[in-house]
Amino acid sequence: MDFKSSDAVPGPRAEDHLPHTAKAAVKIVIVGGFGVGKTTMVGSVSEIKPLTTEETMTQAGVGIDDDRRNDDKTATTVAMDFGRISITDELVLYLFGTPGQERFWFLWNGLFEGALGAVVLVDTRRLQVSFEVMGRLEERGVPFVVAVNTFPNAPRYPLDELRIALDLAPEIPIVECDARRRASSRDTLMILMRFLHDIVMSRQLT
Repeated sequence: MDFKSSDAVPGPRAEDHLPHTAKAAVKIVIVGGFGVGKTTMVGSVSEIKPLTTEETMTQAGVGIDDDRRNDDKTATTVAMDFGRISITDELVLYLFGTPGQERFWFLWNGLFEGALGAVVLVDTRRLQVSFEVMGRLEERGVPFVVAVNTFPNAPRYPLDELRIALDLAPEIPIVECDARRRASSRDTLMILMRFLHDIVMSRQLT
């Protein structure tokens, strides 16, 4: 489910420039295990040509970066993905997709720095990978929502059951998301922003 970017366009495009009305920019990270669709989500929702650091998968990665679920996956992120989306005329989100392979997780600390929140992408066929991902966010104090990526061949479960399986706290949102679709990815980001707003409001009341 990797997002395939188009050929490079020389020079900046008009849509690459921040709107003059923008007053606030927020850093958001898209995290998850190997092959859960992080590059796809950033690419589907970004209003600028996304920056990707994908490398072709080779036989050297078999047994290390092996994604047996997806024979179509030929490239993998080795540093980060970057995109941008304007939520309103005044609010812009900078999106940073993390590498999913465990051997590159040392890069996460730098990507988490300054992040206001995160989307944890989940594949129902490999839920166990998500525990380490969420644990790292909790250690850094980064609030997050969980988005269950609806792969075509993945089993579907009620969200209440997945909440229990992932041992999620009641206040953490969990939603279904099709990372290939801009509207679905944008809705997930909006849920994260509402969650972050609720956190700020609750702290002001205490």
